[in-house]
Amino acid sequence: MEWSIQQIARLSGTTSRTLRHYGDIGLLEPSRIGANGYRYYDQAALVRLQRILLLRDLGLGLPAIAGVLSEEADDTDALVTHLRWLRREKDRLDRQIGAVELTIEKLRRGEGLMAEEALDGFDHTVHRQEVEQRWGEKSYRDGDRWWRGMTDEERARWRERQNALLAGWREAAASGVPNGGEVAQALARRQFEWLSGLPGVPVVDRDYYLGLAEMYVADERFAANYGGAAGATFVRDAMRVYAEREL
Repeated sequence: MEWSIQQIARLSGTTSRTLRHYGDIGLLEPSRIGANGYRYYDQAALVRLQRILLLRDLGLGLPAIAGVLSEEADDTDALVTHLRWLRREKDRLDRQIGAVELTIEKLRRGEGLMAEEALDGFDHTVHRQEVEQRWGEKSYRDGDRWWRGMTDEERARWRERQNALLAGWREAAASGVPNGGEVAQALARRQFEWLSGLPGVPVVDRDYYLGLAEMYVADERFAANYGGAAGATFVRDAMRVYAEREL
């Protein structure tokens, strides 16, 4: 079974121009090109496009996506990881949707709200137990106080800085630059500075920094931030080099 470029564009919410661009850069080749010049896509191409769209939603640029696809050749294993992430997001969004729907309903009826109902799904403390086990109760309290004390604008700026750092790592890993080179080491320094500025985090010394580097690879939740195991390994190795040179 195959689909035309127009069908794929319509079903995926993208454009024929975007799909042609993906083909021109080798990201998504059509399964065949008809005598009329139209591009057609088979099931394998459809699965590859699904992975591209999922990675794009994670914030990866096209070079980083290409790198992930080339390193994770098994579509099934890669999609299992994507599915796990999507299910976590679905659960969080379903809870938020339910909370907002209930809030609207109660406001319309003039009923009182319970905080637990209105804020279900918005809790940023879901990893409290894990944080306290790793770094202690004081670390959690300090970080929680810092987060709650920020304005919405300050939180947005913090997320923007974090996302820019993650995107930089993913782009560098996909581009094939050496982990000891200027680009990777500049990112490793930014990582150190970013970690050092987080309230509740212990003193960021060599051991702590290297411990986090290993965690990025060992924990798939962290690895996903860097485009998967290959990206996280690049980050870890670059951080190791930085620690040897600077810490």
